[in-house]
Amino acid sequence: MIFGGCLCGLVRYQYAGELIEVVACHCQMCKRAQGGAFALNAPIPVNLFRFESGEESLKEYRHTEHKRRVFCGRCASPIFSQRDDAPEIIRLRLGSLDNQWLPEPTVHIHHDKAAVWVQFDDSHDLYGADKKDSG
Repeated sequence: MIFGGCLCGLVRYQYAGELIEVVACHCQMCKRAQGGAFALNAPIPVNLFRFESGEESLKEYRHTEHKRRVFCGRCASPIFSQRDDAPEIIRLRLGSLDNQWLPEPTVHIHHDKAAVWVQFDDSHDLYGADKKDSG
């Protein structure tokens, strides 16, 4: 079982699965939404994810019409995103995990938008630099 939540502790969740794919997205939207050099996300099946508390306080933002970014309405911690054309999957924001470890990315996308100090190797490039809107 994987547990996580927001910065203020209002939103708590659990995920009854494993993190199989871990995506580091370097696109400008993800960097702005996460406030960092990249976003670290894991696509997970929504049926294995549930909120323990705070679901009623969640807010969402749609920068693009086909995807919602969901965050705590009190502290603004990002929790997940979800595309309208794939409602069975959410992209969990791994910075919200309780664990002190973060899994290593299995793939980096949008290399052309990455910070100049980020180094890539071909072993983690499953999608290529032009994969659109994964975060």
